Amino acid sequence: MKFEDFKYTRPVIETIETEFNICLDKFEKATTLEEQNELIEEINKIRQAYSSMYNICHIRHTVDTKDKFYEEENNFFDQNNPSISALTTRYYKLLLTSIFKKELEENWGKQLFVIAELSIKTFQPSILEDMKAENKLVSEYVKVKASAEIEFRGKKYTIPSLHPLETSNDRKTRKEASEAKWAFYSKHSETIEQIFDKQVKLRHQIANKLGYKNFIELGYARMLRSDYNAEMVANFRKQVAEFIVPIASALYERQGKRIGIENMKYYDEDFRFASGNPKPKGSPEWIVDNASKMYKELSKETGEFFDFMQFKNLMDLVNKDGKATGGYCTYIDEYKAPYIFSNFNGTSGDIDVLTHEAGHAFQVYSSRHLKIKEYNWPTYEACEIHSMSMEFFTWPWMDLFFKEDTEKYKFAHLSGAILFLPYGVAVDEFQHFVYENPEASPVERNEAWRAIERKYLPHRNYDGNEFLERGGFWQRQSHIFTTPFYYIDYTLAQICAFQFWIKDQQDHATAWKDYLNLCQLGGSKSFLELVDISNLKSPFEGNGVESTVKVIKDWLDNVDDSKF
Repeated sequence: MKFEDFKYTRPVIETIETEFNICLDKFEKATTLEEQNELIEEINKIRQAYSSMYNICHIRHTVDTKDKFYEEENNFFDQNNPSISALTTRYYKLLLTSIFKKELEENWGKQLFVIAELSIKTFQPSILEDMKAENKLVSEYVKVKASAEIEFRGKKYTIPSLHPLETSNDRKTRKEASEAKWAFYSKHSETIEQIFDKQVKLRHQIANKLGYKNFIELGYARMLRSDYNAEMVANFRKQVAEFIVPIASALYERQGKRIGIENMKYYDEDFRFASGNPKPKGSPEWIVDNASKMYKELSKETGEFFDFMQFKNLMDLVNKDGKATGGYCTYIDEYKAPYIFSNFNGTSGDIDVLTHEAGHAFQVYSSRHLKIKEYNWPTYEACEIHSMSMEFFTWPWMDLFFKEDTEKYKFAHLSGAILFLPYGVAVDEFQHFVYENPEASPVERNEAWRAIERKYLPHRNYDGNEFLERGGFWQRQSHIFTTPFYYIDYTLAQICAFQFWIKDQQDHATAWKDYLNLCQLGGSKSFLELVDISNLKSPFEGNGVESTVKVIKDWLDNVDDSKF
């Protein structure tokens, strides 16, 4: 079956609740380990059936946000996902109090019980209506961005389709395209700030109902962070400020020289080379054909995986009107099928997003043999190791896409990864400020963002753009709205992915073996356990950040980027 043939039927919540509760009642009364093991499998089938319908709906809704049918279905899930969470919480409580807990842990792995313990800290029936309201606010934000029709020089653009003009060789075009995009955000800033203000207050209220001082600890529990805390993350941000911000500032200086601009402005940042940024040399169909060749040559496993994705039409890659912004990978349990969503727009980002999301998809494809839903994916920061490392493992095939600009692309890609890190930790520090200060006004939030920006992005010059000068840049970052505290994950994973890049340069066979093992483990271990098993250094460990980025800096310093 191809994706278009995957059957969608709205789940009947009453039936699911009845079946789920019957299983839970039986589990509670079970007198043998065998009974409880069988009931865990039954419960997984019920949850997988529901999540499959949710994910098919989510994909079809984001592919076309104007489709009224799937918009209504998406609203249905916004309303009913919290009820399923309530049932799952009861299941987790029963797991943790089972008389056979020790034996169940031996059979299913201890990570299931770690997840159960964290998850029950995130729910109780009193927050059910609050969670529904929270989901609705997320959908409102997504819709605001997807609705963008930006007028520029007589044409209408979506946010992703305008991006190539923001990286134009012509500085006037870059500036005006950037201003047009930010004018859209400025026009909608009151709406966006209202949505976020409601989200922050609602999340704080949920946290209080669950017995937390504020949303931070609850946010970490929702993200299933079991082996590090906010203090360790703050220390990691400090290392980024100390060791990476100076490297990033030096890279921006080099960039200014390359493009012949002494005082770079914000609209120059993504324009990396006077000769133009590297771009794929063909159409989206041509990119996919070359990706197929690349994955066949990379390994037997990746070849089979990409054939599966192509044959079943499990990718929607090109930007179009009404399509949600961004890129993601999800998984449809009942069909054991990953799905890749992106918005190709003719830039090198098309290759980045394809290899990145293929890294996610390859992981879940590799671990789909694991029997329980919790192990489809690891926690987010571990997930991002698969995606970011896949971007580097595919380097030997970049000439297929960039031809004579391959070396330019590699320099841009690796330096871009370094340049991202300060921004990544800035987003995280902002979120900590927001949830430590839930009563802060929209103006105070914007001021806080601007101060954090100056700390981690000291080079940034907004050229008098009023909206950006008053701290509006963060409003473009979907994660802040949709998945609070999901962003430091990219930076932690980037340090791990850099290590895979270093190992791959030295010994591809060993590096790939460690990576494949990591993918096959799925979510059966915690973040730091997966890092350890993969023979990587923890980003929190001693000089982990400093020693890793030193190798990257040395490589970048040895490139003569003036020739680009």
